[in-house]
Amino acid sequence: MKFGIIGGGSWATALAKILTDNKNSIYWWMRSETSIKYILSRGHNPQYLSTVYFNTGLLHLTSDVSTLIKNSDCIIIAVPSAYADVALQELDKNIFQGKKIISAIKGILPEQNLLLNDYLAQHFDVELKNYFAILGPCHAEEIASEKLSYLTFSGIDQETTHDISTFFKTAYLNTVLNHDIYGVQFAATLKNIYALGAGIAHGLDYGDNFLSVLIANSADEMAGFLRKAGIKNVEVGTIEHNPITRNDPASGIRRETTNYAASVYLGDLLVTCYSLYSRNRTFGNMIGKGYSVKAAQLEMNMVAEGYNASRCMYFINQKIHAEIPIAETIYQILWQNMLPSEGFAKIEETLV
Repeated sequence: MKFGIIGGGSWATALAKILTDNKNSIYWWMRSETSIKYILSRGHNPQYLSTVYFNTGLLHLTSDVSTLIKNSDCIIIAVPSAYADVALQELDKNIFQGKKIISAIKGILPEQNLLLNDYLAQHFDVELKNYFAILGPCHAEEIASEKLSYLTFSGIDQETTHDISTFFKTAYLNTVLNHDIYGVQFAATLKNIYALGAGIAHGLDYGDNFLSVLIANSADEMAGFLRKAGIKNVEVGTIEHNPITRNDPASGIRRETTNYAASVYLGDLLVTCYSLYSRNRTFGNMIGKGYSVKAAQLEMNMVAEGYNASRCMYFINQKIHAEIPIAETIYQILWQNMLPSEGFAKIEETLV
């Protein structure tokens, strides 16, 4: 299986490290020719995870997306959701035929208000059986330092999902299987909104006691949205054993789960709300301290997915009608000029 990675940021760099650590030769697209030349000459990405050094003999770097796709069996899309359409829009409609698409995006494409799989289905006729998502509490910085992490692979084709996951198993990365392709993507989108809210709370000088209540209520709100959206198998304490790997402990693939308290749902929410690596938490902290949205964006110089996600989920929920007062209030703070202090006074009244 030949892999190609679309994206030059920290998560794309972390995924390139995982695959090349396993001696896989990869195609890797990034927009900047300067960065490509730098990596080939110096062996590391000058802007992201610069401590990670690559065997450049395993890298086929290109600024042409079409070249990458034509030479890869599995294409990993690891650009921020706001830039996915820009990266793909000029491609031929049939270019993904016979390919497997792996989303490493934790968000919704804001211009279309679509999950990546729905966008690919509409514009490139990509079938859901050929679409997979890799999600979970995996900060790129900890992958770079090889701290043990868990990455969930989700797809409706369980055998292919398993096969893809084996290429990523390392001493510092355990893999989990899942078939809840819509649920994991919505959960990843919502957790960024809640993490941004946790940052706002910190910026407003709320303490740890309040933050724990906020996150617990956010987890419950997220699970309620998923159930309302038709994800019926997200339950606490429910573990499904994957028949492909149940009798193969040597494979290193962990049991399959759709338990909402597992790593890809609650685990990712927790780390994004608490970790100092979290861009969304950092962005929210600035908003809570009085920065405008524009000033916070300029200060960070990185994408906080929760900003666009809050608007996307607000409009998506107009059709689903789930009760998500925390997420909706964060949307009002970011997009409708509600004062953070006023918004959190409202949120206080909803918490249990």
